[in-house]
Amino acid sequence: MLGDLTPSLLSALSHAVMKLTRVRYFSHASTILICCCISIAFAASAAAAQFGFPDWIELSPTNSPPARSYLAMTYDPASGKVIMFGGDSGTTYLNDTWSFDGTTWTQIATQSAPPARAAAQMTYDSVTQKVVLFGGFNGTYLGDTWLWDGSTLQWTQATPQHHPSAVTGPMLFPDPNGRADLFGGFDGHFYQLTMWQWNGIDWTQLFPPKVPFARASAAVATNTSTGQVVMFGGLADVNPNNTWTYDGTTWTLQSPAVQPLLVYAASAAFDPGLQGVVLFGGGSGGVDQNTTWLWDQVGATWIQLSTQQSPPAREGAGMAYDAALQRVILFGGQDNNGYFNDTWELISTPTPTPTPTPTVTPTPSPTATLTPTPTPSATPRLSVTPRPRPTPHPRPTPQ
Repeated sequence: MLGDLTPSLLSALSHAVMKLTRVRYFSHASTILICCCISIAFAASAAAAQFGFPDWIELSPTNSPPARSYLAMTYDPASGKVIMFGGDSGTTYLNDTWSFDGTTWTQIATQSAPPARAAAQMTYDSVTQKVVLFGGFNGTYLGDTWLWDGSTLQWTQATPQHHPSAVTGPMLFPDPNGRADLFGGFDGHFYQLTMWQWNGIDWTQLFPPKVPFARASAAVATNTSTGQVVMFGGLADVNPNNTWTYDGTTWTLQSPAVQPLLVYAASAAFDPGLQGVVLFGGGSGGVDQNTTWLWDQVGATWIQLSTQQSPPAREGAGMAYDAALQRVILFGGQDNNGYFNDTWELISTPTPTPTPTPTVTPTPSPTATLTPTPTPSATPRLSVTPRPRPTPHPRPTPQ
């Protein structure tokens, strides 16, 4: 009998110690300062004109999967849709497969499917053109590998000779070379810091000269435009409150001037329109977040995005960039009150270009005034009786 799943799942995920001039003005300096300010103003104006102002919009699909958290989700270019698998409904572990086309969610009937689980991860391997799924937890730590073929809409279990340890909460992401990489996870005793790459038939362990501290359930995404992987936070024995980047050869510990609160089970995806990795939500000391952040690769820092609307605070949501829709899509997750089955998109509306007129003297276009839209109520769509979630707690260091 599965019993109360969330405490067992989060217990598996949460055995961590959360470590937690005076100015003088000279005429020359003033001139330089003014020039700099003008340059910054023009840069900010150009950025606003190109990207507009990001905002979250709640969608109303004609059909939606049941509420769940700690699901696996990614975009599948082969089918041109977002693919979602499994998760924890609060009463059972799930093994259903769904696709989203921008209008509705559709459950896909497959001849076979991975066993039910939560806290697995999956990513797209552009070399083999398959989605790779690994790990998770369903009362047992899982170490099986499954491949999703978007052209046939079927799952196939791989039989590699080598594979990472059976873990929950691994980080899967596209390597800059197009392959699927895996880092970390929790095996029930220790957080992992090994790194592996899927070559289409087998897992090969990688040995970068430097790797992040061992962790699980971190937010990770790959900037496919520049080939930079970004990873933040997670659960760990050693403080995971840091940002790491990977260039296909080595990991680098970044020192951003600003960064999010330490969070685990946050959601991340690369948005080409915003030219950065977007991070949303996550749990922080038992309090779920609903802030949206953008990793600025040029400035090597995090920027908090101020959106008029936002999904309610949550952890364990699925998030992926839908290249067909050119939107980041977010689904599901949970908070202290229960589970979600809502669907959101992050949009960045370009500033409209005025239509040319035959008038010799152009008439200035009026500046639009944005009317703030109240943030939606954080009342989740519940499928189970609400119950509290345990706060992560330390676990003894093995002797």
